[in-house]
Amino acid sequence: LLVLQLYLQLNHGDIEFGFFPHVAPKTVEHIFKLVQLGCYNTNHFFRVDKGFVAQVADVMGGRKAPMNKEQEQQAEKSIVGEFSTVKHVRGILSMGRYSDPDTASSSFSILLGDAPHLDGQYAVFGRVTKGDDTLRKLERLPTHKEGIFVMPIERIEILSTYYYDIDAESCEAEKSILKRRLSESASEVERWVRISLEKYKNAFFLHMFIVVN
Repeated sequence: LLVLQLYLQLNHGDIEFGFFPHVAPKTVEHIFKLVQLGCYNTNHFFRVDKGFVAQVADVMGGRKAPMNKEQEQQAEKSIVGEFSTVKHVRGILSMGRYSDPDTASSSFSILLGDAPHLDGQYAVFGRVTKGDDTLRKLERLPTHKEGIFVMPIERIEILSTYYYDIDAESCEAEKSILKRRLSESASEVERWVRISLEKYKNAFFLHMFIVVN
């Protein structure tokens, strides 16, 4: 059952997801709320282990743009480990967590291959429905190893996110809603860029003033 569709726009292409609310309802609700609030915008994939997983960073530390209070409150929440019998195969979405089974927050993995050793240990909440070509691009990027993690050398940026309800929205309404949500995502990124440039400009002028005086 794929009631909701989620899109990630990356600097290497797009990925479309479908959720499994019947398998992991609390996880789906939490991730969907993070997406609604734009929490994944300007975040990144910190890990790409070919044939294993591509993992999205926790938004609390992975975003470039600062978060507002509502975003922080949602991002700080942990969810109970909703483990199921769904197999970890290529394209499956699975929550990241610490050793405590109830510590999943906002980091999740896209399976790049079959990983039966993860079955029943991590919460599966959806799967990729489009974008396998994008995943293959990510797998071809140069990486380096840090401890147990295989990490991309360049930052794999999540430029924006948007979603729609495939049961509740007609085709025409869907197009309008997608455009609006994408515009909202882009606006947040542009706002962050403006703030960053303003800070840089102020720091530059302060430096020049100190040098001159």
